[in-house]
Amino acid sequence: MSDTQQRIDALVKSSDILLFMKGNASFPMCGFSGRAIQILKACGVDTKALTTVNVLEDEEVRQGIKEYSNWPTIPQLYVKGEFIGGSDIMMEMYESGELKQLLGSEG
Repeated sequence: MSDTQQRIDALVKSSDILLFMKGNASFPMCGFSGRAIQILKACGVDTKALTTVNVLEDEEVRQGIKEYSNWPTIPQLYVKGEFIGGSDIMMEMYESGELKQLLGSEG
């Protein structure tokens, strides 16, 4: 495993809810990242409790996360170390109620 992959692995395992995205929770830098944040908020996730990684600040992570997850796009959501998916999958899971259940949100 490369240094970048080890860094990503450590990040993934260090947070219950982790979103690799463009920008951050307060200032998403692309529509898909913005939608991912809105979905998490709609599930009752406090954005202060959410860990985000701005892939625009680190090219190695930006490329490495795609290899790590074997998923070609960003944003990417991880919950308790498990890869969940990108914004489309998040939206499908939100609409079915599955994402809220997975996140353990009440309401």
